[in-house]
Amino acid sequence: MAESTGTAAPETVASHGEDGVRRRDFINIAAVSAAGMGGVATLYPLISQMAPSADVLAESSAEVDISAIEPGQAIKAVFRKQPLFVKRLTAEEIGEANAVDIEDLRDPESLADRTKEGHTDMLVTMGICTHLGCVPLGTAEGEVKGEFGGYFCPCHGSHYDTAGRIRKGPAPKNLQVPQYEFTSDTIIRVG
Repeated sequence: MAESTGTAAPETVASHGEDGVRRRDFINIAAVSAAGMGGVATLYPLISQMAPSADVLAESSAEVDISAIEPGQAIKAVFRKQPLFVKRLTAEEIGEANAVDIEDLRDPESLADRTKEGHTDMLVTMGICTHLGCVPLGTAEGEVKGEFGGYFCPCHGSHYDTAGRIRKGPAPKNLQVPQYEFTSDTIIRVG
């Protein structure tokens, strides 16, 4: 009998020890889980309020219908509350832009760099002078287009060519070309 008691006692101690560890582990897991859920409940409203609202998301892109733009004509649109110039270049304007040696430009870019492949006649630029942020002239009929037939900034006299590249004046860079894509032959999505 002594043998069976000696054998049974260690099993009983071991099973009590395992139960104690299991209970303690459960309490620790429950406490950490409750603290984690409290942290999530506290942080979620703080983080979610930083997400852009619906009106901001709506202004993050714009669609422009280019079907009515004739060769040589430009239109103004609005993208992110700033003017956007969309111009359909004539064959003559494309030829003039391609004839310029890009090494002679302050901000060297070719017309191909500034337009989409297969749509080299459509130039899409932001209508903001890169000098101090004025809106250049040249999109409406009768407006001064500058010495190079593109755009002219009346604030400080920057002249841009037909490809929107800076050619004369204080502006340091070409008119910015935003991210855009053709969703069809007549619609451009900007942004």
